[in-house]
Amino acid sequence: MIDAWLAANLGRVVGWRRAIHAEPELSMAEFETTATVVRILTEAGLAPKVLPKGTGVVCDIGPADKPRIGLRADLDGLPIPEQTGLPFTSRVEGVSHSCGHDAHAAILMGVGHLLAEYLEAGNELPFSVRLLFQAAEEVMPGGALDAIDAGATDGLSRIFALHCDPHLAAGTVGLRAGPLTSAADRIEVHLRGPGGHTSRPHLTADLIYAMGSIITGLPGILSRRVDPRSGTIMAWGAAHSGDAPNAIPQEGRLRGTVRTGDREVWKDLEPLVRSIIGELVAPLGITYDLTYVRGVPPVVNEESSVAMLRAAVDLIGPTAAVDTPQSPGGEDFAWYLETVPGAMARLGVWSGVGPQCDLHQPNFDIDERALGIGIATLAGVILGGELA
Repeated sequence: MIDAWLAANLGRVVGWRRAIHAEPELSMAEFETTATVVRILTEAGLAPKVLPKGTGVVCDIGPADKPRIGLRADLDGLPIPEQTGLPFTSRVEGVSHSCGHDAHAAILMGVGHLLAEYLEAGNELPFSVRLLFQAAEEVMPGGALDAIDAGATDGLSRIFALHCDPHLAAGTVGLRAGPLTSAADRIEVHLRGPGGHTSRPHLTADLIYAMGSIITGLPGILSRRVDPRSGTIMAWGAAHSGDAPNAIPQEGRLRGTVRTGDREVWKDLEPLVRSIIGELVAPLGITYDLTYVRGVPPVVNEESSVAMLRAAVDLIGPTAAVDTPQSPGGEDFAWYLETVPGAMARLGVWSGVGPQCDLHQPNFDIDERALGIGIATLAGVILGGELA
């Protein structure tokens, strides 16, 4: 039934993905994308509901007296200019779907249409289903918390999601029980000093030297204070201070992320980072403020839920299911798994030809054949009809 539906409807799903791709919206501003989801699900005879903040959608399908399975997609784009040159390239300056959320949304809308037609044909679903289109996955601590607060996980037995993976070929789905992603936190250091002339750094406090000490010292010392098997990574994304080559500036800012694959290490990262920065700056006469934003915990896939995904993927083909490693990237799907068992799979989107452009790169794109694989995977979990 899934194959027949895809043969007749995959073109529509591709069109939905391209329409969303061309009009990306940033986190917490996905109003038009939300309206598109509502319109397309309503066309299938479903009854979607917009989440309280006006972005994001939930849509229940099937009888409430059966175990309810959640299927989640995310909606937001990124502040990255697109450089793909596609005919449906982003029409929003400086914003793009360079993480594949347009594909995630189109896949889940396709699943909604498929299940609606399954019911219209007189069939019964083995599970009740909740489609969850979530806002603001790309910002910390993630829009999943808003969805949970709005009751999106209430009554769920399990929850599943897919994420595009440009390192896997289209036609494959990466599966892993246990940790799949890493915890991800954000830090910002605002430094202040009296400033002065670069010819007399001994008469002032050298703010640039202090910034350099933190830039190199924090990642290095952190790597010596935690178990290297935890996969802890600290990297800077922005450093700003000064303009004149002969003036020591009075202010500077550093921004970066701290990531770990170990949930126990994650619990203690903030006080450890604060301690190390204090030790680095103490002898330099610089004052500073540290803003530490705890992000998301690791996604830890439940083994039984991975078994359900594997059963669905095996029906696609004997080579469709592949193993996938734990990633240092963060994913706010982890918040759902704090209270509801479930799993996330990686959807192969590489065409097999040319470079494997990474997520969050301006030239990232997908092989659209992956859309059908994504629909077959999530619909297969539901129509497979067995809780592992």
